[in-house]
Amino acid sequence: MKKYAFNEITFMQFIIIQFGIQVSFGLLSLPKELAERAGTDSLITIIIAWALSIAASLMVIQIMKKHPDGTLFDLLSRYIGKWAGKAASLIFAAWFLAYGYVGGVRTILYIKSWLLPQTPNYMIMLLLLIPTYLIARNGLRILGRYVELVFIISLWIPFAYLLPLKDAHLLNLLPVVKDGWLPIFSALRVTFLSFGGLESAFIMYPFLKNKQMAGAAVIISNTMAMLVLLFITFVCFVFFSPDEILQYNEPVVNVLKTIEFKFIERIEILFIAFYLFIFSLCWISTTYMSVFCTSWFAGNSDHRGHLRVLCIGIAIMTFFYLPTFNQSDQFEKYLGLSAIVLDYLFPAFLLLYLWMHHQFQWRKRL
Repeated sequence: MKKYAFNEITFMQFIIIQFGIQVSFGLLSLPKELAERAGTDSLITIIIAWALSIAASLMVIQIMKKHPDGTLFDLLSRYIGKWAGKAASLIFAAWFLAYGYVGGVRTILYIKSWLLPQTPNYMIMLLLLIPTYLIARNGLRILGRYVELVFIISLWIPFAYLLPLKDAHLLNLLPVVKDGWLPIFSALRVTFLSFGGLESAFIMYPFLKNKQMAGAAVIISNTMAMLVLLFITFVCFVFFSPDEILQYNEPVVNVLKTIEFKFIERIEILFIAFYLFIFSLCWISTTYMSVFCTSWFAGNSDHRGHLRVLCIGIAIMTFFYLPTFNQSDQFEKYLGLSAIVLDYLFPAFLLLYLWMHHQFQWRKRL
């Protein structure tokens, strides 16, 4: 009997959970950050980052095929030792917690800036933690159903961004590779966090019903993330001039100010409110994965106690301290550097180790 059969997720749920972690809080500021480093040529950067993310994701799937009915920590315990599994569970728990916390903090800052400027930080955090606990306490299957719902009700958003294109200037994109390839590759660091969440496949793989489709799932999720990031960045680049886009912290929101309806005055406020559903795909998913890691470390099959402690701890900490936008930017920078290690270098080295282990065992049997 499969160890995680009770919480199995479908092919589509696997895709959207990983896609939701990738396309979350970093989406609003990404065009500006890319424009600062590579200008309009950063559209090429997104495509390069997509190719790298697919390569890393496929390495993750190849690793998990060595132990299909267990998580990464089960695999490390089997091939290296229990200490490796324990250590990895703590590292990934800290990573998922940091990722989710920064996503939650960024969401609160957006809410304070655009929607509820007079509401205390801890009150907004409590409002975010209540649905987080209600969804995450029920496991990955319920989380998968939630992300499917959010994905379906969000399908109209790309069509709204077609409206500003009537004032677009395609000449903003020319010339191509105007400053050479160095700025294009240097801007990759900004995209690593936007294509982050690849390590979530380590956790979700044993829950997937049809594991033969895992490779296709990660390719589709990364391609969907690339198309969204490429489309939104393209709209901002052709709407704003190369100098004008640098004046806005969230050009993805500011571009909506040109849309006018008779029944609503500031449509960007409506979009920010709706974006909260999309942002939640990041912090709810990573919060669940964080407590899953700590539960595995403690040997508990029930993660709800860890989840309650985590939510209470975050609420208390927010009462005393909440990072500013600048501090949040610094946290995101550190997370981006950490993503390089966990999403790209770690799978590559682990896959190499498993290959060498297999070769050694094969020669030993001869």
